[in-house]
Amino acid sequence: MTEHNLSIYNTLTRRKEVFKPLNAPHVGMYVCGPTVYGDPHLGHARPAITFDILFRYLKHLGYKVRYVRNITDVGHLEHDADEGEDKIAKKARLEQLEPMEVVQYYTLRYHKAMDELNVLPPSIEPHASGHIIEQIGLVQQILDNGFAYESQGSIYFDVNKYNQKYNYGKLSGRNLDDMLNTTRELDGQEEKHNPADFALWKKAQPEHIMRWPSPWSDGFPGWHCECTAMGRKYLGDHFDIHGGGMDLIFPHHECEIAQAVASQGSDMVRYWMHNNMITINGTKMGKSLGNFITLEEFFKGSHKDKEGKEMLEQPYSGMTIRFFVLMAHYRGTVDFSNSALQDAQKAMARLMDAYQSIERIKPAASDTQLPDFQALCYEAMDDDLNTPIVISHLFDAAKYINQAADGKIRLDQAQIDSLKSLFDTFLFEILGVKEQQSSGSGREEAFGKVVDMLLEQRAIAKANKDWATSDKIRNELTALGFEIKDGKDGASWKLNK
Repeated sequence: MTEHNLSIYNTLTRRKEVFKPLNAPHVGMYVCGPTVYGDPHLGHARPAITFDILFRYLKHLGYKVRYVRNITDVGHLEHDADEGEDKIAKKARLEQLEPMEVVQYYTLRYHKAMDELNVLPPSIEPHASGHIIEQIGLVQQILDNGFAYESQGSIYFDVNKYNQKYNYGKLSGRNLDDMLNTTRELDGQEEKHNPADFALWKKAQPEHIMRWPSPWSDGFPGWHCECTAMGRKYLGDHFDIHGGGMDLIFPHHECEIAQAVASQGSDMVRYWMHNNMITINGTKMGKSLGNFITLEEFFKGSHKDKEGKEMLEQPYSGMTIRFFVLMAHYRGTVDFSNSALQDAQKAMARLMDAYQSIERIKPAASDTQLPDFQALCYEAMDDDLNTPIVISHLFDAAKYINQAADGKIRLDQAQIDSLKSLFDTFLFEILGVKEQQSSGSGREEAFGKVVDMLLEQRAIAKANKDWATSDKIRNELTALGFEIKDGKDGASWKLNK
């Protein structure tokens, strides 16, 4: 296992800490996955990509990672509250489907989008509905320890009682008195002893489709229970990392901490990691604002706002979206705009072109001292996964590659190999960028050979001083969108899309 001082920002302590796993070389990591009642959108892409980078990097360093990312398919009520309709049950009612039909449909669409983004599948992907027994067991433990109470068939977590012994609010930094003053009055509030209390188990109303028997009532688990129960089942009472979006810090992750401590007397998670949000033209993304763009709409290049105006200027590949996300640090905000995505597309193409150009470098006695790019990239990754700095080092390396390919500097074979290894390791393996080929890749290969053949004819014409033919081939290829570059070792080309 490679020795590295990987530091990660721990939301719980509000500082960067050197990552020391509880049971090295094993690492346990839990990340909150989607509630599958609608198409995956840009907001789903960011945590998926962020924790994919962490998963890839930990594995690269030699750790044996068990990565658990859940599917929420029950218990997530509207407005993330304790009252209202289950988001999946509501969708099922509107579509006249079984709830699990909705779950299956949107889970498959989520997986398809993750494949487009080159997000690796987690080690385990548990469903909340498949772990009702574990959630009932968790609720019973909390009741037995005196931190919950039954009210009209539902079970609520007693926040005041918990706070007398422990600290409710330590993750979010919220003060319980302030929370009590700002908690909205909700229907059914009279069931709770205190407005800040949250549901561990809800008694199902007669019209509620998704229900299971429990010692207290036919009902369903509270939204926060699933992650505590499934994290503990697959990663143990104490594990290394829990991740998710910043929007989950409160109430979801705060409640998870309280449930774990109330049930087992100690914290379950050592490092809490959160990615920041994505905005659209400076505004929070949301269905009600009409600026909510699904990943499929990005891939197809079609999305209209509330006024019917097209918001996307072109289709964007999963790799462009991935690279766009990685160009910002995961804890910084990312603001989507067409121009930002187009910049990401061009930037990624420049790196890909540089990688292809490595093949054109003819090794020679070197007249150039290369920076230690590998060390610089590791240093950036070890500093809380600083992907934009890694990308900047890759651009610096690309300048050397392009100069060497154009014959302006000389590099020896070891230097050429080190540059190729740099891109293989950091751009492809760790950042997870890949060349996206269309289904017509076989045709594209043939088409590339035809362009190469034309450039060979042009080279022959130039050798024969037949400038008219040489210029004609170049001008016609340029008119078709090809960029032709003449170098000491012949011409190279790329198609400007």
